[in-house]
Amino acid sequence: MSAREEPQKKKTTKKTDARRLDNKPEIIVTSVFFVAVFLVLIVHLGYFTATSEQDMINNSYNSRQKILLSRNYRGTIYSRDGEVLAETVLDQEQNESRSYPFAELFAHIVGYSTQGRMGVEALANYYLINTSTSLSNKAANDVAGVKNPGDDVYTTLDVQIQEVADSQLDIYKGAAVVTEVSTGKILAMVSHPDFDPNEIGEIWDSLLESETSSVLLNRATQGQYPPGSTFKIITALEYIRENPETYGQYSFQCGGNFQTGGSRINCYHGTSHGQLDFVHSFAKSCNSSFANIGMGLDREKFAETLEDLLFDRPLPLPLNYTKSSVLVSEDMTLDDMLQTSIGQGKTQISPMHLNMITSAIANNGVLMKPYVVDRVENDAGKVVKSFEPEEYGRLISESEAEILQELMTAVVEGGTARKLSGLSYTAAGKTGSAEYNNVKGDSHAWFTGYAPAENPEVCVTVIMEGAGSGGDYAVPIARRIFDAYFNEKNASGEPEG
Repeated sequence: MSAREEPQKKKTTKKTDARRLDNKPEIIVTSVFFVAVFLVLIVHLGYFTATSEQDMINNSYNSRQKILLSRNYRGTIYSRDGEVLAETVLDQEQNESRSYPFAELFAHIVGYSTQGRMGVEALANYYLINTSTSLSNKAANDVAGVKNPGDDVYTTLDVQIQEVADSQLDIYKGAAVVTEVSTGKILAMVSHPDFDPNEIGEIWDSLLESETSSVLLNRATQGQYPPGSTFKIITALEYIRENPETYGQYSFQCGGNFQTGGSRINCYHGTSHGQLDFVHSFAKSCNSSFANIGMGLDREKFAETLEDLLFDRPLPLPLNYTKSSVLVSEDMTLDDMLQTSIGQGKTQISPMHLNMITSAIANNGVLMKPYVVDRVENDAGKVVKSFEPEEYGRLISESEAEILQELMTAVVEGGTARKLSGLSYTAAGKTGSAEYNNVKGDSHAWFTGYAPAENPEVCVTVIMEGAGSGGDYAVPIARRIFDAYFNEKNASGEPEG
């Protein structure tokens, strides 16, 4: 290297070193950034794994399910009083099969565990396929070459109430939901038509091939129906909210129909109710009066109330469900507003959602999250996990709930649900006759309510597809369900509420 090239090389090296020093802060910042991202990913992965273990195991693509089932028998599902609702049975060759002793009775709520999973079988799958048996039992079972017993799941379901609801619904398509007001416990859930989960493997292909069968649909949580006059609970709530000081002064003269702007609403069977105040408009379920009320409502505020009551919103429900829907907006037509005011038109709701709204009213405005799994036990009877009542939140104010309670009590005392009056217990509720096609007189029969009226314990919601009047058909079913609840309570020695 020449003497001339040596200084030039030193200059170049100094420039390179200078650039490296200039870039050093950027390198440090970039390194710190990627280290931070890496740490965040590790923390997120750890949190996701810890909080989503059940979802991960329940995923049909997760092979760990097969590993667990190769080591453990699927646990037993019990009613709240210890009756077996689902169990694993072994034949002489130790082949496993799932048995449902009550056959169709709990078809939708308990579900099945082959051909996919449904109901409690899906909801509690994580616990049923895991085992909390002792280490000594595991060791002994491993030596003997037998599987470990899966954990057992005790539900909130009541066999007697379920049997009454099922038998009373009888041949009608529809659903019945029974919940405990103060806790959210699901005591019974019936959906018709039903199926025998013991035969799900044999009937599966025919069900999939059928274009008309809907027996796998849980109508209680996934069925969508026009609420009919049961929606007047919500229309009444909105009127109270907009007229808190004057709603009690409301007056209307019913002539059997209401007409405005070329649209017409008829009362059920064209009944002329005469002079009505707010309470009797509700108790008599006067379509004309509620169409009149609906015309004066602020649509924007009404939409907010519907959102408060979880329409078009997720429900705090662990079971598969379909969102209820309603459309109230400034640009909706006059006829649409009239129809919506009485629970017709485009409004759709599930029986479970209506039960939740009713239960919140009975619980002074607070909704308890519905749940069906009470606790998990191991083979020695030790509680592995228990589930406690949990508040979702306040849907309506306490004062609003009190007014609605008075309205719903009037429905039983002198309105469309009089068949629930004069009993050993008091009740409150709302009937509905919801038209579902263009054929005059075709309607679903609804009832939703609770008992006792003064100290609510149990909430019942019933729908019978195409049956007719809610007061004539759904109320008698609700009465027998209430009877079953209080008869069972009295038999256990508890004082009646």
